[in-house]
Amino acid sequence: MKNSYNYIDPDYTYTHPKTGVLRNKEDIGDAHLLVAFESLKVSSRLEELQVNPLKIKNSFSLLEIHEYLFQDVYSWAGKMRTVEISKGGKPFFPVSYFRNAFSYIDNLILEYRQIDKADKPKLAHKLAEILDSINCLHPFREGNGRTQREFLRLLALEKGLPLNLNPPDNINIYERYMSGTIDGDVEKLSLLILELI
Repeated sequence: MKNSYNYIDPDYTYTHPKTGVLRNKEDIGDAHLLVAFESLKVSSRLEELQVNPLKIKNSFSLLEIHEYLFQDVYSWAGKMRTVEISKGGKPFFPVSYFRNAFSYIDNLILEYRQIDKADKPKLAHKLAEILDSINCLHPFREGNGRTQREFLRLLALEKGLPLNLNPPDNINIYERYMSGTIDGDVEKLSLLILELI
């Protein structure tokens, strides 16, 4: 299945061994209730970041954003995953190579910052490369998409550009974003981002 995740976590680092539900600060044992609780808390934190945005220093700002968004839900908020993840049989970046991946993303961020803010096609393409690399990295056990969308929004904001890859009133944008990230299609993501900025 294209959208099915697989986790290699024999020690139940992140999940309760009996229920399979992610361990959480409220000890919620029902998966549906946890999704609702998480959604409510993260939405509230995203609204706060609209008013008081974080500053992107480098790729490790991903950890800061994740911690901010999920601080009410998970004790491991802002910490890199320690388990391997795959989706639809396609593995995400191995944990053992995270340092290299973060360095690579730092280089992409430096390249992005050197692009003139008037060159929207070039900016969109570089943001798409950054997004694709972060998605391939998938640094967290849960919350990767929300974290990477906020990271991209904040990078675009540095150039004075609006970017919302998950608008509540336009499911088409989110579906195109998902299609581009699942397929690793930088060109598709680049076109979408260019439309939005």
